[in-house]
Amino acid sequence: MISLLTKIFVKEQSDSEKLRQIYGMICSGAGIALNIMLFVIKFVAGSLSGAISVTADAFNNLSDSGSSLITMFGFRLAAKKPDPGHPFGHGRIEYLSGIAVSILIVLMGFELLTGSVDKIMHPEVPETGILVFSILAVSIFVKFYMFLYNRKYGKICNSAAMKATATDCLSDMISTSVVFVSMLITRFTSVNIDAYCGLAVAAFILYAGLKSAYETIGPLLGQPPEPEFVQRIEDIVLAGKNVLGVHDLIVHDYGPGRRIISLHAEVPAKGDILALHDEIDNIERDLGEKLGCIAVIHMDPVETDNENVRKLKTLCENVCKDIYSEIKLHDFRIVEGNTHTNIIFDVVVPHGFRLSDAEIKAVIEEKVKNHDKTLFTVVTVDKDFSQA
Repeated sequence: MISLLTKIFVKEQSDSEKLRQIYGMICSGAGIALNIMLFVIKFVAGSLSGAISVTADAFNNLSDSGSSLITMFGFRLAAKKPDPGHPFGHGRIEYLSGIAVSILIVLMGFELLTGSVDKIMHPEVPETGILVFSILAVSIFVKFYMFLYNRKYGKICNSAAMKATATDCLSDMISTSVVFVSMLITRFTSVNIDAYCGLAVAAFILYAGLKSAYETIGPLLGQPPEPEFVQRIEDIVLAGKNVLGVHDLIVHDYGPGRRIISLHAEVPAKGDILALHDEIDNIERDLGEKLGCIAVIHMDPVETDNENVRKLKTLCENVCKDIYSEIKLHDFRIVEGNTHTNIIFDVVVPHGFRLSDAEIKAVIEEKVKNHDKTLFTVVTVDKDFSQA
């Protein structure tokens, strides 16, 4: 069904942003229709049989249809073009819609949790006719189908919302399977575990809601980019013939498909400034075309033919690695005087490192002076914003 709809609505000339919106609207619309259908038939079956677990699963599907509706509006609003009040676009609306969906799921899970506890306190034996089993079997099949298409198009669109929906569909399939098994046990053994299975379904819903909220809040708070994305950035930048290194990479996320990259690129200090600037401009354009982002690159000149600089840099690299094996060093330069030499550089350490910035500077200063008392270090301690 989804493939047929995409063939109808997706045009070959559509740009990637338009395609993303169309895929999102189609998948969300299908999710609304299928979940409402499942809610109706499960609610009828649950009411006729008195099975709280079936009714709980029905309301789970109702919450999913609400989730799909919010996701649909999220895709629609997130696709709006930038305006004077929102120069970076409206892409983060998709994240906000994800939070709204998560809250809805958690509230529904809590309501079903209290209903299941009440059924445990006041148990009733549910009816386990062929109608209930047929409806649950259909539900498992439909949810599996929804999982497959949300996973497929979530990967195509690189949509966190659609990937989360795929995970939610898989959880729903598992929870419905639990209800199916509970009905079988009740039918053939007369052991009533319906309310306990309703409790398990409610727990699944609460877990899915909290997990979805956690994953959606991350981009809003500012999480590091994916390692593969960082590697692609570095590969493109380092392909420049005069680029010697990359550091201080920051990826600003303003919603799916709306990223701004800033970084420092090391270039030879004695190079032609106009030629280097032109090369950096070309790299910025390459990043924009290949990664669909806005790129801003700052040039850092470094000396490449000064033997004393190379010797002292090697010394400082070894000193830093004694402190932490994965430490990175950049922006290295020296200022030589008659009585002493100032060594100026930045080091990158992970967040939450065991030593404070002041302690790191003091240790580096001490170790360098142990080598040569005429050397003075001026160190800036940085954090890596491209890694978790």
